[in-house]
Amino acid sequence: MAKNATNGRYSKEFRHEAVNMIIEGGLTAYEASRQLSLPKSTLENWVRAYKAGKLSDIGGERRPLTQVEEELERVKRELAQVKQERDILRKP
Repeated sequence: MAKNATNGRYSKEFRHEAVNMIIEGGLTAYEASRQLSLPKSTLENWVRAYKAGKLSDIGGERRPLTQVEEELERVKRELAQVKQERDILRKP
């Protein structure tokens, strides 16, 4: 099971397998969250959505980013990189 690396979201298959660990596998949300390195609340939300028949709706279509949002994301990445470089240079 893997996270969708392109946008940080979890694939539908991952969510279904995680829910199955709880529903069919008999694990608690806490146990499954530790094994999958996920927040327990996320798994609990997925289980609730599964029971309501709406698990496939989670992580649905995302609207395209506007130019301003794309620029903001680029600037945030650049700032994080500059901070990291600065911190490396500060170390004795």
